[in-house]
Amino acid sequence: MDKRKLNWVAGAVLALAVVFLALMLGGTLNRTAHITLPASNPLRDPSAGDDASSSGSLTVVEITPDTVQAAIASLSRPASYGRSVSVTYFWKGGSGTQELYTIVRGPWTRTDRGLGNGQTRISITNGQETYIWYGYESGAQVYAAPAGDISADDEQSIPTYEDILDLPAEDIVQADYRSLDVLRCIYVETAADAAGYSLRYWVSVDTGLLVQAEKLLGEETVYRMTSLYVDQTEYDASRFTLPDGTVLLDGGEDASMEPMESPAG
Repeated sequence: MDKRKLNWVAGAVLALAVVFLALMLGGTLNRTAHITLPASNPLRDPSAGDDASSSGSLTVVEITPDTVQAAIASLSRPASYGRSVSVTYFWKGGSGTQELYTIVRGPWTRTDRGLGNGQTRISITNGQETYIWYGYESGAQVYAAPAGDISADDEQSIPTYEDILDLPAEDIVQADYRSLDVLRCIYVETAADAAGYSLRYWVSVDTGLLVQAEKLLGEETVYRMTSLYVDQTEYDASRFTLPDGTVLLDGGEDASMEPMESPAG
């Protein structure tokens, strides 16, 4: 083969390689965006076998309205944590906000809710029994009753990621990965119901906690819950102690209730 024909063949091969590479890159860039999830709380493709989890490698999960509930179902809340929660209700011409601090340790959840009159309502529940009192005085009167259908989340007046799992799949119209402040979140949005209300949720992929939720009537927000920062501390027994010194944690001993300047202190 002479030199000119050899150069022609080499040029043709090179051109074909360039076209093939361009097609590969074009297909890659047109795919739905993915995110690599953190090792602390990985999401796995529900169709993946046990080998995927045992290998320790992460499986990137594409979030769509069809897959989001399975992806969120793989998350779990921390066993112990504390966080501030802001709950705002909006109405025509105004709004009202309640600030609360929630502490969780094992089955117990404590919620300190600031009231409009300057008082603080404190509730501690394990889902079976609930204790409620007002203020941080050691002699405060405690109301005790079976929890019944009122969960720890109901005590906080907040939704959770489990509410997303209870949605009819056909109600979910949008789902993807989004950033909220510095948090990596799974975002879910529902279609408006018969009354015109729609819902939006942001779930942290790092903690499995719902960090923001909104309820809208048409284009107007009527409810917003926000809790962006979580302290994954195992709080001590004093936070789960009644005003008379009764410690609710298993194995706890009586302890005096010390006044706190702030529930987060």
